[in-house]
Amino acid sequence: MSDTVENLDTRDLGFSDAEDEPEESSLSFLTGVSCIPFSAVYRTVGFKETEALVYLSAAPITTQERFNMSKHRSVSKVSVFKIELKHENFTWIVKRKEKHFMELHRELLRYKTLMRIPLCVSVSLVLSRIVSLLQMEFIDVSQLSFIQDLGPKGLEGIVYKRSGGHRIPGMNCCGHNEVCYRWSKRWLVVKDSFLLYMKPDTGAISFVLLVDNEFTIKVDSKYTETKHGVSIENLSRKLVLKFTSYRHAQWWGQAIESFVRKHGKAFLRTHRFGSFFKKNKLFRYVNGKTYMEDVANALEEAKEEIFITDWWLSPEIFLKRPVVEGNRWRLDCTLKRKAQQGVRIFVMLYKELELALGINSEYSKRTLMRLHPNIKVMRHPDHVSSSVYLWAHHEKIVVIDQSVAFVGGIDLAYGRWDDCEHRLTDVGSVTRSVAQAMEQVRDIITFIKNMLHLATLFVPHPWDDITVLYTTPRMPWHDISSVVHGKAARDVARHFIQRWNFTKMMKPKYRSLSYPFLLPKSHSTANDLKYQVPDCVQTKVQVLRSAADWSAGIKHHEESIHNAYIQVIAKSKHFIYIENQFFISCADNKHVYNKIGDAIIERIIRAHKEKKLFRVYVVTPLLPGFEGDISTGGGNALQAVMHFNYRTMNRGEYSIIAQLKKEMDDQWMNYISICGLRTHAELEGRLVTELIYVHSKLLIADDNTVIIGSANINDRSMLGKRDSEVAVIFEDSETTPSVMDGQEYQAGKFALQLRLECFKTILGAFNDPTIDVSDPISNGFYKDVWMSISGRNATIYEKVFRCLPSGLVRNKQELMSFQSKPGLDKENPVKAQELLKKIRGSLVQFPLEFLCEENLMPSVGTKEGMVPTELWT
Repeated sequence: MSDTVENLDTRDLGFSDAEDEPEESSLSFLTGVSCIPFSAVYRTVGFKETEALVYLSAAPITTQERFNMSKHRSVSKVSVFKIELKHENFTWIVKRKEKHFMELHRELLRYKTLMRIPLCVSVSLVLSRIVSLLQMEFIDVSQLSFIQDLGPKGLEGIVYKRSGGHRIPGMNCCGHNEVCYRWSKRWLVVKDSFLLYMKPDTGAISFVLLVDNEFTIKVDSKYTETKHGVSIENLSRKLVLKFTSYRHAQWWGQAIESFVRKHGKAFLRTHRFGSFFKKNKLFRYVNGKTYMEDVANALEEAKEEIFITDWWLSPEIFLKRPVVEGNRWRLDCTLKRKAQQGVRIFVMLYKELELALGINSEYSKRTLMRLHPNIKVMRHPDHVSSSVYLWAHHEKIVVIDQSVAFVGGIDLAYGRWDDCEHRLTDVGSVTRSVAQAMEQVRDIITFIKNMLHLATLFVPHPWDDITVLYTTPRMPWHDISSVVHGKAARDVARHFIQRWNFTKMMKPKYRSLSYPFLLPKSHSTANDLKYQVPDCVQTKVQVLRSAADWSAGIKHHEESIHNAYIQVIAKSKHFIYIENQFFISCADNKHVYNKIGDAIIERIIRAHKEKKLFRVYVVTPLLPGFEGDISTGGGNALQAVMHFNYRTMNRGEYSIIAQLKKEMDDQWMNYISICGLRTHAELEGRLVTELIYVHSKLLIADDNTVIIGSANINDRSMLGKRDSEVAVIFEDSETTPSVMDGQEYQAGKFALQLRLECFKTILGAFNDPTIDVSDPISNGFYKDVWMSISGRNATIYEKVFRCLPSGLVRNKQELMSFQSKPGLDKENPVKAQELLKKIRGSLVQFPLEFLCEENLMPSVGTKEGMVPTELWT
């Protein structure tokens, strides 16, 4: 190497004192900054532009004094030099031939000559930038090289890439055919968990390829169908690169593979449950109040990025209540404030079939996009082009700076805010006594307020928010969510990024530069938390998901949530506690395919044979959240879901209770309890009741393992090929003394806290300290607390309100008779009040015999009967 350097004539490369040099500003791209922020990935410019920010000012670029070169030089063998460079804490190796040094020398000499000619400042700037570009290409650096959050610097350089290779469902030959293609010059950047290529003339990132467990590199014409080609393949795409020689291609292929295996090996492995994320502090939320408050606080701390994806999103929802600061904590106002501060906000919404759902995602998108250019919103899928009509994006995710991630079942939407009191009213239990004049003023204000929204949102009855408030109880909402930090938050963000980039590629309207490709931050900086949600607990965390080709553009579908549920149930030793919006399982391989119910059956039978104590608690809505009037037998959609819920519980040969009865007769009641939630209040001087809608997606096992997410217990959520979902499994690493069946037990700190909060909430232990929920499996708790309270509550509600569903109603004739008789709330309100004082919590036994003599499946002639069964399961 020294011989080569000595042979270069460097005498003419020095400037004399009299010669003009570029102004200080022209050297800004060389001096750089002390730290390049991650947000710079959204401000990349053409490589020749003077604004290109490449270097760090804290340290120069240095090289090792010793050079690794070919030891045996000959006329026929070209010398190749490996040069190790260092820039602050970034270290990398470049490989150059002797001719490359000669070419750089000639270009520098040409620049020196031109600089002697009196030129205007702008020309001098251009010339100096060209020299800088030559230097950048020579040492393989770009605007993305030294961004700390992107991880260590990997291989970079100019390549030729072939178009196509994307796995986009329904795409024509332009996406899949390897005959109709073109070659384009791009700048390739390799990082620890992804690679990307950019357009050198504009600096725009053109594609991002994530490292996953099917990431492979092949160097051979039989794999690439091109001479001197390299094939790089993952679950989403086969990318083909072309080089000038076989040796060059071989070196690039080996260098990329070596770098990824060294720095990104965690992403190459197949992890348990079939998830491609790795294991790695967290907090849990019971109901939406504290969840939305912490989301608001986290959004306020965002410095670079905010990712949000919801099944339903309401821009005008208030995150903090009561509203004491005006609109400050309204979601749209919060996002606008952060966008004005320079934070990039990316939102993905489920694009619904408008005839089937009224969540109005188009309105949500339009409202958010109008707030600020830094807010970008995508909707997916396009039903016609993708042929996806039945499935939905069901995740509920909020990610802050890829360092804090909220995951669970709570949408940022109307109706989701609630607390442990599950109020039925917002007006107290007193009768209104408002002066007539004040009544008129209030009505006028309300009318004006509603009319102001008519321009953007159709309000069919402007007075309804007053009328309903005083006549109809609200339906309380019970839900669960969680927040994770660090590496787990990076993994949640990675799922969002994969979906965003896939949607950008799939939908032509999003291919413009205004919708950028997103880049995942490196795990190497994941523990550098700038913000952390208070009161978190340390656990082991793994991110799970349901994803497929239509939802994420991956070759093989993933059902790691389903796998995790089955394995956790099978390995549980003492109890399982489930809260879920649906309970559709027990595979018959004809209508239902998920095996969660089968796993519950097998685990109970094993406990029965071993004569060991084991409990299963299931809490699910008393009625599905579908349109229909249960007092008249229900709507077709409501009845269809009821059919499959009951088919899982106790009806038909595949049901849990039917299969358990074959093994143990009526002893199944000692092992499993299925319940719902209900509450009551006084509204305008009359007693009212309403079920509490259980929207949670929660499993707790043995007070040490927890699964929280967006996935329901049904085929739609669990099979991976249908709805897209995200969940997290927590395994406690910190223990705390507890009790299990009267014996001392080391419970997980996080799981125990969550289970105690859930039990105390639904059993009323917060208001009645005599209710002991510490031992979840003892006979004293299971029979004298859980079964006793749920049975007594159900009986009282039945007597007082004659409410539905009821186990006394087995067919539609009995339904009419049941409805015709008034309850105590109307016959004897005083006695009804006395009975209601005996209610504890909100837990009620599930009415397993409700309409058991009726066929609840929609008839063939109805529109619900014409759709595929998969829609309901």
